[in-house]
Amino acid sequence: QVQLVESGGGLVQAGTSLRLSCENSRRTASNNGVGWFRQAPGKQREFVAAINWNGGDTVYADSVKGRFTISRDRYKNTVSLQMNSVKPEDTAVYYCAASLRASVSSAPTDYRYWGQGTQVTVSS
Repeated sequence: QVQLVESGGGLVQAGTSLRLSCENSRRTASNNGVGWFRQAPGKQREFVAAINWNGGDTVYADSVKGRFTISRDRYKNTVSLQMNSVKPEDTAVYYCAASLRASVSSAPTDYRYWGQGTQVTVSS
């Protein structure tokens, strides 16, 4: 069983940085792809970034490309999302998810296990 726990959310000002972490506390599914998604109030959950099983391949949503960086530490069983130059429109609950695949995927349907989410609020 995979149990994902996100951390690092908070209230920040626009233009600053924030780093989210996702830990797989059961230390399983280390060979699976991991993704970050977000959901703003009144909006559907949307893809943010994903990384494959060994960290060698990543994919980003156009809205965060060049500002966010996803990375993973397989020994610590964590996946991080470094968020730079944040904008008010980045405000959302951020979720990490473990895929059923080893490769990257932006499709929510490819993800089996989800964390509870961490709130990110960006003030202007």
